[in-house]
Amino acid sequence: MSTNTESWGSRVGLVLAMAGNAVGLGNFLRFPVQAIENGGGAFIIPYLVCFLLMGIPLLFVEWSMGRFGGQHGHHSTPFIVGSMAPNGRLWKYVGVFGIFTNLAVAAYYCYIESWTMSYVYHTIVGSFNGSTQASVAQFFTDYTDIGVSHTGIPYEPVVFYVLCLLLNTWILSRGLSGGVEAVAKIGMPLLIIFGIFLAIRGITLTAGTDGAVNDGTVGLNFLWNPQFDSIWNAKVWLAAAGQIFFTLSVGMGSIHCYASYLRSRDDVALNAMGAGWTNEFVEVVLGGAIVIPITVGYLGIDGVREIVASGGGFGLGFQTLPYLFQQWGPILGTLSGVMWFGLLFFAGITSSLAMGTPIMGFLQDEFGWKREKSAWTFGLAVLILGLPTVIFYQEGVFGEYDYWAGTVSLVVFALLEIILFAWVFGMKRGWDEINRGADIQVPSAFKFIIQYITPLFLLAVFVFSLPDIINKLTSEQPMAVHLSRLLLLALFVGIAYLVRVAYYKRLREGRHIIKNI
Repeated sequence: MSTNTESWGSRVGLVLAMAGNAVGLGNFLRFPVQAIENGGGAFIIPYLVCFLLMGIPLLFVEWSMGRFGGQHGHHSTPFIVGSMAPNGRLWKYVGVFGIFTNLAVAAYYCYIESWTMSYVYHTIVGSFNGSTQASVAQFFTDYTDIGVSHTGIPYEPVVFYVLCLLLNTWILSRGLSGGVEAVAKIGMPLLIIFGIFLAIRGITLTAGTDGAVNDGTVGLNFLWNPQFDSIWNAKVWLAAAGQIFFTLSVGMGSIHCYASYLRSRDDVALNAMGAGWTNEFVEVVLGGAIVIPITVGYLGIDGVREIVASGGGFGLGFQTLPYLFQQWGPILGTLSGVMWFGLLFFAGITSSLAMGTPIMGFLQDEFGWKREKSAWTFGLAVLILGLPTVIFYQEGVFGEYDYWAGTVSLVVFALLEIILFAWVFGMKRGWDEINRGADIQVPSAFKFIIQYITPLFLLAVFVFSLPDIINKLTSEQPMAVHLSRLLLLALFVGIAYLVRVAYYKRLREGRHIIKNI
């Protein structure tokens, strides 16, 4: 018997929590890098097209699926997915992706989140004061080396990682309204306030002041002036599609879980649009107005491209900005550093909390576990899965988790769920589900887009990614990477087994997956 009696405290809290789920580290670390690597403003055009043709439709679909499953007592993707198909016995295993992805992504995502906690501490105590750009970059390299400590604390990265997990787990144990929603109501406004402050500071940079070589507007011009010769490059479109997946948290299962706690007439259309456009504002307006203007202002476009080529978003966010903030003086530099890493922390924790809810919903629904036990089990599982990404970061385990769980799995699950919604559940029923209780009239064009355009879009993304997947599997890798793949495979198989156990447990208890047929 399920012990799951969770519910959202308010619509504002729900929207903020959903926006917090979408607004994550990728808004500030990954988006600027994608823009720099793919032609500046030329990237924005395919990015917005992907948002309209893939992002918004998937938000509509996942919100609707979640609410539908929630009305039948399902709060995890295996049984939400299973409830929408005549043959739920098979489709429920597709929903395994929704648990697997959240666990595997949380394992390395919380590690990045722990970096932000550590960097807030190091900013306050002055670890970066008087440092050169090279020494700040080396600080990050040393930090990710498990044997090096900057505080005198043995295994410093592990300590901060465990602290981060403990905080996440404790908040999850407080429930939706008392934990997740409460954090979103505090974290999202602070994130936006910090972001606006840093964006204004970045845009108003003046060449010749505080060591800047360009005005802050030079970076903005680079971002918003399209280089049309690269728009037709397939690589740019694949990068845009990948960013939409990453930034909106679609194809993961966390949206399904959040939406499963809605009431039957709660508006999914407006909520999906609100969360989606809030994320776009934070990513494009704030994310694009902080990192790019500041780094281009001091290093120039070529200098920023060089850093991106060697270190990506981590190179800009952790290895460069702490040094640049120090050019603004001890007080403003420290304040800006705390705001930057505080902003990243709130972006990270509102997303990582969303990753815990599907696992908790599964344990509560199917095995009758209480909220606290489910939360601490999630925390323990993430700790076991995540320690290899901490200990073997420099051997590539972190990147391996990100590739298979944070990239490939998202595309596969999103493709399968859109087929389920539009072609198995049926577009007519799906469209009625999207519009049930809606305060806004969803444009009828989205009915066609969801049924035809989005599946073809996702199929194209998957097909064009196959050469990279094959190359990844056949290329020579360190032993730690091969072992991490086996661990991820074992995790997926183990979750599938638990879903099977839960299914037969339901049969014995007379509970059914499918109530819509």
